Amino acid sequence: MRDQAEKLREIMRDLKFSNNINNNRKRTKNTRVLAITSGKGGVGKTNFTVNLAISLSNLGYKVVIFDADIGLANIDVLFGIYPKYTLADIINGRKNILDIITDGPNGIKIIAGGSGITELMNVDRIMLDKLSNQLEKLESMADFILIDTGAGVANTVLNFVKAADEVILVTTPEPTSLTDAYAMIKVLTMMDEDNKIQLVINRVKNSKEANDIYEKIEKVSSRFLNVNVEYLGYLYNSKLLTDSVIKQNPLLLMYPNSPIAKKINGIALKILGDQKSYEDSSGIKKFVNVFKSFLDKGGN
Repeated sequence: MRDQAEKLREIMRDLKFSNNINNNRKRTKNTRVLAITSGKGGVGKTNFTVNLAISLSNLGYKVVIFDADIGLANIDVLFGIYPKYTLADIINGRKNILDIITDGPNGIKIIAGGSGITELMNVDRIMLDKLSNQLEKLESMADFILIDTGAGVANTVLNFVKAADEVILVTTPEPTSLTDAYAMIKVLTMMDEDNKIQLVINRVKNSKEANDIYEKIEKVSSRFLNVNVEYLGYLYNSKLLTDSVIKQNPLLLMYPNSPIAKKINGIALKILGDQKSYEDSSGIKKFVNVFKSFLDKGGN
């Protein structure tokens, strides 16, 4: 039986996203920088990031995950790997960007933020320029950079989100999660009314529940914030995901043909199908420039 990755490649050929997906990857004009965030913790944001990265890599794209969740950074834990160095080692002048990158499965690269995220707020001009030059090297290494941010509307989280080309907001059906998701949409819209906000609804029972939730969020966002939230898709509440976390082996590697894996692959295809984002993507340069801008202001 053909695996899920092969089926996805066939879909990509049929949709003409690539001239030669078997030989491997469609080059884009710029690296796409996606911030994956949430209004509150515990909604499955990091799990989604990890599995989205695997889905994109299965399709032949080069993916770097930047773990920017202060205090709760656990991309490495979900992969069952243990980075030797973090962003702090660049800030302290001990290593360069290539030294701190950890290899994950499927050719995925991981940058561990760790305590380095906090130390970013105290870098001087010389170190800031050095760090910026280091980050720009990622342009040649990745088609996608997925930034797994912290949860909530703290300045550090929002600054990472602001620096990205696109925002993926993860929420669940819980009332508190939905309230916090709306709060995040409101804050992001106030920061930049042109922010591209895309929604993933996690842990739903069925498509009807997911669609009802999206319609409510879209309705209030459109009415009170004058912003349209795009719907990327939903994920089931699955015991397989819990099992994969316990075994520190991502779901798409353990259960590639499961219903929830297919949903994640569908979201990946939807992201790839947005050709306008390829054309409009500013690449790593925008990320670095915005990053420098808010660090110059002390993180405010």
